[in-house]
Amino acid sequence: MSCFASMRGRRPMRSVAVLCALGGSTLLLAACGNAETNEASAAAPAQTTPAATSPSLSEDQAERKDLVPKAKVSWDKAAATAVKEVPRGKLTHLELKRTPRDATATPGSPSPSTPNPAPSPGAPEWAAEVAAEDGTIHRVDIDAVNGKVFRTQADPDQDADDKREITDRLGNARQSPEQAVRAATGRTKGTVTGVDLDENDDRRLIWSVDVVTTDNWHKTTYDVDASNGRVLREHVDRD
Repeated sequence: MSCFASMRGRRPMRSVAVLCALGGSTLLLAACGNAETNEASAAAPAQTTPAATSPSLSEDQAERKDLVPKAKVSWDKAAATAVKEVPRGKLTHLELKRTPRDATATPGSPSPSTPNPAPSPGAPEWAAEVAAEDGTIHRVDIDAVNGKVFRTQADPDQDADDKREITDRLGNARQSPEQAVRAATGRTKGTVTGVDLDENDDRRLIWSVDVVTTDNWHKTTYDVDASNGRVLREHVDRD
């Protein structure tokens, strides 16, 4: 029962009435103050700490982020290993990729008769193509973790024209793969994941170099003129 109700029920002495009135006023003020505080708290927005978020990655970016750090062998070491598999061979293609499920280890020359085991499916490998003096392309697969060759195989589908085209390209390429990579990485610092001797749309001989930047996992492809080392084209794959 409130103090005001008690006062109405019986007629207390004035001093008691005053004390009661004062006490009631104090309680009323406290109640009003609490109500105002509660209303203010309810009206105020909840204080939250912003969650740390990272930019969302596309499927290709996520794939690069997962694959590239797993490769412990750099492109130049993989290239040197591949070229050694073919006497007087020259690199024409190199690509960092995942080992397919059907990958099998095969002996080659001068690889030992007992080949190194193939990496587990999905593990990183360097897939290289090395041309012999007569233009025959040899596929050389290298474990990108330990640097060991696990497969060497000559392309069985090449004809004489195909081989001649390869020898012509290599004869006209004045720039080495290493020079082309220096031109590309001079523009963009990152991890080289691909090198390819090819022709562009204008039928100019180029080295196509892929560079992945590890801060955003974008891939930049540079077309480097194989005759003079000039960068002809730069394309950033932001997907």
